[in-house]
Amino acid sequence: MASPAIIVTQKRQPQLQKAKLVAYKSGATKDIELMFNPTDISFTRTVKWESEQGNRSTDLIPKVNFSGVEPYKFTLKQLLFDTYETKESVMKYINIIKKGVESIDNKPDTRPPVYIFTWGTEYFYCVITSLTYTLNMFLTDGTPVRALVDISLQEVDKNNIPGGKESASKGKDRQANEKLGPTDKPN
Repeated sequence: MASPAIIVTQKRQPQLQKAKLVAYKSGATKDIELMFNPTDISFTRTVKWESEQGNRSTDLIPKVNFSGVEPYKFTLKQLLFDTYETKESVMKYINIIKKGVESIDNKPDTRPPVYIFTWGTEYFYCVITSLTYTLNMFLTDGTPVRALVDISLQEVDKNNIPGGKESASKGKDRQANEKLGPTDKPN
């Protein structure tokens, strides 16, 4: 008589997800994978209200009108990049990040790249608005092996990516232009 098979199941440890900025147009620039995940992320969004000097309520308080919302802005602060153990220059990683604030060379679209910020899930399509990095550890020959990096990002509309061929705008000016023939459209 054959003995019954014993099935042993192991609990799988969840795989560590790395935060990264995935280049929207692959090939245009490299993805930015963070060496260490951020400890916190703060998101900011501003609501725009406008008031006219002469337009006041009965209490003499200026009347305000809603004029829109700004895109979310967020900063990944104090990101650590450390290559001390491998003795290679940390600039290998910093130079990839620097591409996010430079125009894309030899490409029809010369704007800096658009990224998708992901960390297990997709957060935002975004652009880098500011980059600050500090080199703070060096080998005896001057090779930088540690850097602290702050990356400021701004949300972009994933349905209307900067540099796209067609705007997703449906405003009255776009609608008027769509009714015109190809030779009638303003330059």
